[in-house]
Amino acid sequence: MNAAETLGDFLRSRRTRLDPASFGFAGRRRTPGLRREEVAQRANISATWYTWLEQGRGGAPSAAVLERICEALMLTSIEREHLFMLALGRPPEVRYQPPAGVNPRLQRVLDSLRTCPSIIKTATWDVVAWNRAATVVLTDYGALPPGQRNILRFLFGNPSVRSRQFNWESVARFVVGTFRADVARAGLASEVADLVDELCRTSPEFDRMWRENQVFGHGDGENVKRLRHPEFGSIEMEYSAFAVDGRPDLSMIVYTPLDEHIAERIRGAVASIEDGTPYTPSLSLPLPGTKD
Repeated sequence: MNAAETLGDFLRSRRTRLDPASFGFAGRRRTPGLRREEVAQRANISATWYTWLEQGRGGAPSAAVLERICEALMLTSIEREHLFMLALGRPPEVRYQPPAGVNPRLQRVLDSLRTCPSIIKTATWDVVAWNRAATVVLTDYGALPPGQRNILRFLFGNPSVRSRQFNWESVARFVVGTFRADVARAGLASEVADLVDELCRTSPEFDRMWRENQVFGHGDGENVKRLRHPEFGSIEMEYSAFAVDGRPDLSMIVYTPLDEHIAERIRGAVASIEDGTPYTPSLSLPLPGTKD
């Protein structure tokens, strides 16, 4: 079976699972699901061409047409990605979802990393979830209003954060370049326009770096984060970024301490929080990777 036939089989399987009555289509049916012309009508494409697609002879549809077919067939995000891979050999563009926290399963993953500060951030660099180790080493995001949990606002607007970076200039330039790449990849230029304008007005350094138009990836640099912690002293942590299953607009950032002694101190501080002992965290923040 070639790629076009595989695409056709997938489209047919998704079409036949749909209930016609749910879409206002009446009449007796010899086979389950929507008719091909009904899918074509919902997707605003030619019924003949859609039939050819299911028969494996319709050619490669554009991304815009695929998006309409996804909506017509009520595909999930995973099914949408699979359809794009079959038709175009690449995943679709990321669909941004406004920050709304994470599900309990993902939070349990974060909480299981007891010595590794870890966060979940959006493509616009808003922190939406974190673990207790992050509270100990980075900052207590839960004490901040959601609108103030943006990493760029921390980096360019908080003098305490600046003082805790070993090479603030290098870190800041890397963050701006990586943020730019994330925003472009997710197609979020309009969504972050107000944030960029705000930072350009309030921070000459951000304005200068933004105008440099540099672009970096999360894997660039040596992937080591260095912090001056008020309690633990100098900390070095390896940084790794992971995609979040089912949420391509989110990424998980995990910092692994390179010193076992520091790791044990983090573990002890986390245990204190779990026992109900108050803990005053650092005012640092998680910044993906550095180049210094």
